[in-house]
Amino acid sequence: MNQATSPQRLGPILLSTWALLLGFGILMLGDGLQATLLAVRADQEGFSATITGLIMSSFYIGFLSGSILAPRIMVQVGHVRVFAALAAMASASILVHAVFIEVWIWIALRLVSGFCFAGLYVVAESWLNERATNQTRGKLLSIYMVVTYVGVGLGQLLLNLADPRGFPLFVLTSILISIAVVPLLLSATESPGHEKSVNIRMLALYRISPLGMLGMFMVGLVTATFFALGPVYAQRLGLSLREISWFMTAAVIGTVLMQWPIGALSDRFDRRKVLTVTTVLAGLSAIGCIPLSHGDSLILLLAVGGFCGLALPLYSVCIAYINDHLEPSQMIAASGTLVLVGGLGAVAGPVVVAAMMDWFGNTWFFWCMGFAHLFTGLFGTWRMTRRRVLRKGPRLSVTPTAMHPSSAAFECMQQHAKEDWESGEGTS
Repeated sequence: MNQATSPQRLGPILLSTWALLLGFGILMLGDGLQATLLAVRADQEGFSATITGLIMSSFYIGFLSGSILAPRIMVQVGHVRVFAALAAMASASILVHAVFIEVWIWIALRLVSGFCFAGLYVVAESWLNERATNQTRGKLLSIYMVVTYVGVGLGQLLLNLADPRGFPLFVLTSILISIAVVPLLLSATESPGHEKSVNIRMLALYRISPLGMLGMFMVGLVTATFFALGPVYAQRLGLSLREISWFMTAAVIGTVLMQWPIGALSDRFDRRKVLTVTTVLAGLSAIGCIPLSHGDSLILLLAVGGFCGLALPLYSVCIAYINDHLEPSQMIAASGTLVLVGGLGAVAGPVVVAAMMDWFGNTWFFWCMGFAHLFTGLFGTWRMTRRRVLRKGPRLSVTPTAMHPSSAAFECMQQHAKEDWESGEGTS
């Protein structure tokens, strides 16, 4: 069936993908719980902020590897077997954390976990993309994004069910990851095809869109820093376990509420201006969280929600802005480079910020993220004096995607732009 000429309603597609979305939501419950659980447990075990940052950032090193290797493995054995194998590995790895409380073992386990979750994202998004049409793809992936953030947010609250020093929360995480396999496997369909494309090197992509590339690095850095070190920062403020879980949940709620409005603004106005203004506001809000950290906890939660609501949605804006400068045939080729750039920021962020927290105090948690955003805003302001506003056919809609991007999300955008291009609407 030709997707470009056969529009479908969203309802029937949701009926055919509800099991996939349900399973992925359960998977995100486990993902959200394990990230906060490990950060809190590491601090309770007396690990320094630097060591904790190193442990948590190793997830993103594994994620980079998984994003590259998982699609290749799927070509060999298929989506279903890859998903089942990776889910089993992820479920087992979280249990080993509770058995061996050693830094290097935890680093190795986080590498394995990152590799597994990268493959799980690729498989799930590939299935969604296969079911979607050009008329429903953006809405379907938006629902997928909401499921992702809601799952991660509710996963933070599960931290209240038991003491992180014990074994039950690790078992619960393993159970959630294991249960998620059942509805996802029941929704399995024929594996989608993958188009071949020519590689675009990092320097070449930077020359095409310097601001977009810097923005990708910054968003990866800030996102990984917040979710890796946020629980440590909150615990060192003296917050209770319940307050720590709400501290992390506030970030997710703010992101869910602001994702769509920011994306809509970037579709309507110059994406570069929206990106620049929003990142400056995010930087100022991060710095504003510092004096509020020692006041009323409710005000702090609102401030954190505001900061993350401005900061985290910039990922999809950066992706769309870079794709505005690419030919349709270049988009999948660029996706691997974009994942790499965001992953490099995700690897560097927790390590660098944790070291700054150890050396100069906990307030540098927000200072570092604020400076990163303000620097990006200054760079964006300078770039607006170097390049005119891009006017090249229809704009690529900003489709909110999950915190851990995969090549499948970029494939969706490429298909949408390619169909518009071939219909003759994309003339320069």
